[in-house]
Amino acid sequence: MVNTETKTLYMPLVNYANEVVGYKQVHKSIESTVPTKQCQGVLHCPPYKKKTDSAVLVQRLVDFLTLCNAHLNYNVICLPHGLTCLPQEILPCLEEYNKLYLWFGKDHESTRVFSSKLNEKRCFLIRETENQPLPTESKAKGLDLNRIIESASPLCHPAIITYDVLQEDVLADLQNNEQVQGIKWKRFPTLSRILGGHRRGELTILTGGTGSGKTTLMSEYSLDLALQGVTTLWGSFEVQNKRLARIMLQQLVRKPLLDNLDKFDEYSDWFKTLPMYFLTFHGPQPLKLVMEAVEHAMYVYDTGHVIIDNVQFMLGLSDSALDRFYMQDTIIQEFRAFASRSHCHVTLVIHPRKENEQLTVNSVFGSAKATQESDNVLIIQQKFNQNLELKKFLQALPIERCPQFRDQPPGSTATYNGKCYIFYNRRPMNLRDSLAFCRSRGGSLVDESNPALQGFISWELSAANFESAELKVDDYTALEISKRLKTY
Repeated sequence: MVNTETKTLYMPLVNYANEVVGYKQVHKSIESTVPTKQCQGVLHCPPYKKKTDSAVLVQRLVDFLTLCNAHLNYNVICLPHGLTCLPQEILPCLEEYNKLYLWFGKDHESTRVFSSKLNEKRCFLIRETENQPLPTESKAKGLDLNRIIESASPLCHPAIITYDVLQEDVLADLQNNEQVQGIKWKRFPTLSRILGGHRRGELTILTGGTGSGKTTLMSEYSLDLALQGVTTLWGSFEVQNKRLARIMLQQLVRKPLLDNLDKFDEYSDWFKTLPMYFLTFHGPQPLKLVMEAVEHAMYVYDTGHVIIDNVQFMLGLSDSALDRFYMQDTIIQEFRAFASRSHCHVTLVIHPRKENEQLTVNSVFGSAKATQESDNVLIIQQKFNQNLELKKFLQALPIERCPQFRDQPPGSTATYNGKCYIFYNRRPMNLRDSLAFCRSRGGSLVDESNPALQGFISWELSAANFESAELKVDDYTALEISKRLKTY
């Protein structure tokens, strides 16, 4: 249906019972869906000649129309909300198909999440490359759409595969390097430069002193991503949801709410369009109960970002420090496994230990597991300048893992809080390779003052000036340089 006055195209979305439950509209080349969330219907175009149990799934209406007009012998289905979410109510519409060809473009992360919900065994991936773009662009280039669909590769493989299977994935990652690095923050461009972007499957730790603004930062941090379509689940165990929502609404509109009460409904309607959900928990809660809610949100809303603010409030008080450490380690282990298994980014807010000095990765409360398991550590630093003015800044530390070097016996390398350590009371790694490894990561050999780590030589993996260039790498072993740097 076309509205000639507004020049808007409307396409009905139907559910399993063939009832119209919404519509997709196109106005001035901009697509949108009504209802904006959890629509329970899809667009369906039957095959051109005979009935088949195969269907091609697309996210754009323009691709749906292109494939429909190509007279293919496939069912063509357009999802209601693109790759933002896959409502469970539309799954019955797809049950009758034995083969599902996913032609979604460069967002391979969402494709993997959707395929797990659709049953990977029947899913085939059509990868977008420069020579094989989305349907509309492929048609414009005169490419054979049937041939592209037939070349799709299965998502589910036996345990052993060859490079033939991986070749297209490698090529797609190289050609779509920006997308592989993750979603860029628009309000925090420096953070995007340091971390590359927000990537699914990673674990981030945020820490900072009391009153430093952890919740305020994380609310805008997550709001930035939600505005770009990242479905977000907020678990605020310290701050009530009402207060959190007010903070986020203020950050969204960037205007004083009290001075613009006449526009409150307008602002609220804008906020409602965001893929943002909130857990109703407040204060200490059993880990099992929280994980069940998080897993449910992942299945129903295809969550791309889970935030727990904060871990200490979630686990509550304990009479024993060992109990608190063990409970926190269990929480971190569960969320680390969830992030990897569900391909969802998890951000945990953790208070630091009580320290008067500038915070480091060693300052995160609990054992070393928090920073060992994390991919990124964000620290809100506070310090006074010469005019006794309190200044705050965010320190971002990407965490790298320590490799097992070839000239080291097994087990002689270890990681601790994002640093790489080598035992020098065994056969040490030669210094040339140590310095080269350090320099390649923008780091420098440093003195480790932690008495628990005496007996190691370490180097920072975060960006720093190379401070040991004056040393003659041919003349020193790792043991000798460790003595020169007075690591014990």
